[in-house]
Amino acid sequence: MKRIKIIITVFLVCLAARGENTLRNDGDSIRLSLLTCAPGNEIYSYFGHTAIRYEEPSKGMDVVFNYGLFNFGAPNFILRFALGQTDYVLGVIPYDRFVAEYAFDERSVWQQRLNLTPDESQKLASLLIENSKPENRVYRYNFFYDNCSTRPRDKIEESVQGNIVYDYPVKDGTKSFRDLVHQYTKGHPWSQFGIDLCIGSEADRPITSRQMMFIPFYLEDALATARIVNTGTDRPLVAERRLIVDCENASAASETTGIWDIFTPIRSALLLFIIVTIATIYGIRKKRSLWGIDLVLFGMAGIAGCILAFLALFSEHPTVSSNYLLFVFHPGQLFFLPIIINAARKGRKCWYHMLNLAVLTLFILLFPLIPQRIDLAVVPLALSLLIRSASNLILTYKKQK
Repeated sequence: MKRIKIIITVFLVCLAARGENTLRNDGDSIRLSLLTCAPGNEIYSYFGHTAIRYEEPSKGMDVVFNYGLFNFGAPNFILRFALGQTDYVLGVIPYDRFVAEYAFDERSVWQQRLNLTPDESQKLASLLIENSKPENRVYRYNFFYDNCSTRPRDKIEESVQGNIVYDYPVKDGTKSFRDLVHQYTKGHPWSQFGIDLCIGSEADRPITSRQMMFIPFYLEDALATARIVNTGTDRPLVAERRLIVDCENASAASETTGIWDIFTPIRSALLLFIIVTIATIYGIRKKRSLWGIDLVLFGMAGIAGCILAFLALFSEHPTVSSNYLLFVFHPGQLFFLPIIINAARKGRKCWYHMLNLAVLTLFILLFPLIPQRIDLAVVPLALSLLIRSASNLILTYKKQK
């Protein structure tokens, strides 16, 4: 909400209305730069940010075109985000306000001044102004394919005379979407775990260097060595790079270790597995089902499964459809919970436990062969469910014997 509120509506209308008058014959006074912002502490800012700075000193204009504005308080925002139907907005923000916000958040900002001709500068400015009009500024956001980083790149490519040739620092096929997500969520283990649960095997396929530009710093690196090639001409795309907001020391000093950094997903999962194992052994020795443990474990696994199934079936996100974690966390864990609990309370053998035991055993045995990078914390969680199913079969076998 903070970012959507900084859209200066009156300024935007005035800017769009002046249109070509602002750009008429003095394109040589226009300076356009790509701004790359350091990651923040909120999950939506872990990957950094990209914007375009537009300067025209003769007109007293210095603004930032920002494709990253959204309204978290919009109706059904969480549901729409899960469905892949989130709309973002191109906003126009005064430069001073933009850098002040990032300085306040202790996030550094780097500027790459684009080496454009007057005609190219005019065209890029015209494209941005046209795109920022109320009827054009809303777009359907997609984190991997159409975001605040890819949009500025596309507008720059559209404005140049000739072709932009990239000398990518990272070659095609060397990384996947999940690799890049892990790179920028390294210090946030629970966020990384949650994202890993949601994205499926599609996120593990090798991607091209161009696709990597959905990350702002990969776009910055690509532009640093890019060249504009036209008939008989060849010039660098970036004229200069400089740091305009320096918060590197402040950001390093502000890093602290919290309780969630100590209880990481893998540690928490192992702790749960140990507790469940001890309780299960105790229950088998005392010939008690301890169905309360099943109520919690299978209930939580079923809720997680409902979320994963919903994403796989209904979301427009292209990387959540094929998720092998549905073999562990699936709606059946919740839907058949009454059967599980009823069988445990009455000391009966439950057919669902037999099926669950077989599926989880295969999942764990074939874990290294699954074509999806799965967080290791899933293994203790799967084992916890497996031993609860095994305990039901053991207890009923003892009673029959």
